[in-house]
Amino acid sequence: MRILGSSVLGMEFFIMGFGMLLAKDNNGAAIGIGWAIAIVAILTAGLLKKKFGWILGSLLQIAIIGYGYFVTPMYFMGALFAILWISAIVVGRKGEAIRAQLLREAGKKS
Repeated sequence: MRILGSSVLGMEFFIMGFGMLLAKDNNGAAIGIGWAIAIVAILTAGLLKKKFGWILGSLLQIAIIGYGYFVTPMYFMGALFAILWISAIVVGRKGEAIRAQLLREAGKKS
């Protein structure tokens, strides 16, 4: 689950960089907010070992969608990455459940 979540957050870091390139003609606040979101995204990838990291990552998805106020295509990109974030959580939980079951079965055979 952490690997999928970290990869989504890592890609969002790059997406925010490209979004800031589009926002360079706007006011300076758009660049500052973009940098803040990008830095929080990359730092949150390291916090995914704890529940707080997942909560912060979920809030970050809302912030990225909200960045669409400055750069309109970010509404679409933010929604796309929010779907990927939810998918990472769902698929990650299923994978962890399967792994736990396989480890239990391997422990019974020994």
